[in-house]
Amino acid sequence: MTDPAVERDAAEAAAAFAHPPVAPDASAAYGEHPDQVVDFYAPRGDSVATAPLVVVLHGGAWRAPYDRRHITPFADFLARRGFAVANIEYRRGSSLPHQGSEGPVAGRWPETFDDVAAAMDALPDLLASALPAADPRRTVVTGHSAGGHLALWAAARHVLPAGSPWRLPSPPLLRGVVALAPIADFEVAEQLGVCGGASSQLLGGPAHWDARRPSADPASLLPTGIATTVVQGREDIVVPPAVAESYAAAAAKAGEMVGLTLVEGVGHFPLIDPAADACAVVAEEISQLAW
Repeated sequence: MTDPAVERDAAEAAAAFAHPPVAPDASAAYGEHPDQVVDFYAPRGDSVATAPLVVVLHGGAWRAPYDRRHITPFADFLARRGFAVANIEYRRGSSLPHQGSEGPVAGRWPETFDDVAAAMDALPDLLASALPAADPRRTVVTGHSAGGHLALWAAARHVLPAGSPWRLPSPPLLRGVVALAPIADFEVAEQLGVCGGASSQLLGGPAHWDARRPSADPASLLPTGIATTVVQGREDIVVPPAVAESYAAAAAKAGEMVGLTLVEGVGHFPLIDPAADACAVVAEEISQLAW
């Protein structure tokens, strides 16, 4: 007997990945590694002189087989909504099993975090030549799944533990964060087996869990003082709503209100599928912060 939830998830994933990749208008490197690159999409159609910037961080459980190409239709969708878009690539896990895993390992420590921090820091200079239509003073960071985690983390660098190489002396200049089905609470994610233990792998395995989680887990980096909204499919079986709900509860306990939009009748992938109604919900949440 087939599981209807699994069948729905497979169909939604197939629909989201059926869109062909969309080539960027420009690209720029923020480092020497081939994965240290940002693709830029200019706002489409008749627009004002400058447009809000949406920084996109793709998902894929921080694993090497999943790169930024699968989210380029979403980046183009945002550009067609009048946004300037920066789609960041970053180093992900090895394509070969290690650390006792059965498949590709999630993330690299510290390289994954090195790259997101470096890309965010480099964006203002890169925009000047690669995407002059972007207004960096109106920046919203978004990301899907593992990329949603990185979006939340990028907005929380000023509250990282003292001595962290990624810590900022003051809050980043962001209008806000819209995290899409993010892996936002590592403890809950591990309890639920999200993405085959990807959170633990990202930190380098169980031996490093206690030491590294305070520098990586968004639920431990609160409050941020940055306007934050989480958009979550209520039927998501990849990153279940309990993860987002736990993050929102942790924020409330820390004295911060995090918006939580639960989209009825959809799972994980329609949030980045330009043909899905859920994607329009995401665009509206971004618009509310950006414009």
